[in-house]
Amino acid sequence: MSRKQVDYLAGLLSDEGDEAPSPARSRRSPLLERESALARVASGEVRQVTELRIDPARCRIWAGNGRAYDQLSAARCQDLIDSLIAEGGQKVPAIVRRVKDDPAVDFEVLAGTRRHWSVSWLRAHSYPDMVFVVQVVDIDDEAAFRLADLENRARADISDLERARNYRWALDAHYGGVQARMAERLKLSKGWLSKLLTMALLPDPVVAAFADPASITIRGGYELAAKCADENMKALVLREASHITTEQRQRAQDGSPPIEPGVVVRRLLTADITRVGPRGESVLVLAANGKAAMTLQSRRGKVITLRVDLGAGVDRAALIEGLCTAMADQSS
Repeated sequence: MSRKQVDYLAGLLSDEGDEAPSPARSRRSPLLERESALARVASGEVRQVTELRIDPARCRIWAGNGRAYDQLSAARCQDLIDSLIAEGGQKVPAIVRRVKDDPAVDFEVLAGTRRHWSVSWLRAHSYPDMVFVVQVVDIDDEAAFRLADLENRARADISDLERARNYRWALDAHYGGVQARMAERLKLSKGWLSKLLTMALLPDPVVAAFADPASITIRGGYELAAKCADENMKALVLREASHITTEQRQRAQDGSPPIEPGVVVRRLLTADITRVGPRGESVLVLAANGKAAMTLQSRRGKVITLRVDLGAGVDRAALIEGLCTAMADQSS
């Protein structure tokens, strides 16, 4: 609103004269309240927010967005898709800013990637009138990153790996590679940020060993990335990752459940530990401390003898995985 319009509203109110208000009229009138609010907008103290209803095809995803857009699917967005249908549309706007360098789009999405994907999916699946609701902001890249990060922290559906890789990108893009500066701007502990940045260095073949990359936690991801910092260890981890990836692919083809994330982490972390016990027996399951939790004692025809140490500190899933490995070797 222009200064002239604000002055005009002030002039309307000045007709009442300069006399002191009576007690009965001591409360601010609605017009005065409105004039005050308009004046605050005009002065820049309060910024107006533009909300639009648009076609999601007119948007692109900002490069600094933390979400891996190509990994979104109807299954991963099912809760949001169901909500959009039940509520008759999008209730929480996404955050976008205008684009000037691409005639194919008008906006880029800073926060709200799942909403963009879900609305786009619904428009292509029986809901062509579904619109993408957005708030338009005018901010620079660093502010856009902080805004998106604040929203993502409150959401459980963004994985640790996505956040880690987004932080690694932002470290160089916005903070000159200085972790302390980044931690201060994002109000994060330096230790936690350091672990996330290390996790982001996980080699792609290691990530591929997991049936779902979103299942990699910061704890397991950090330990694996730290282990891969040693080139000799990295070679052993990559070799084991290749074996696991092959097993995961075979399980998917057979319709069997994937190897549990915890088992994958354990196998990768112990990839450098010998698989032969002190008496020459095959070690099927190793604990994180290198202790043999399951060993193959003997094999006679169709009969195998296993030794299981229930005090080794491994979970049931790992033991079942070891049993499956022994049975697979027996049938091969």
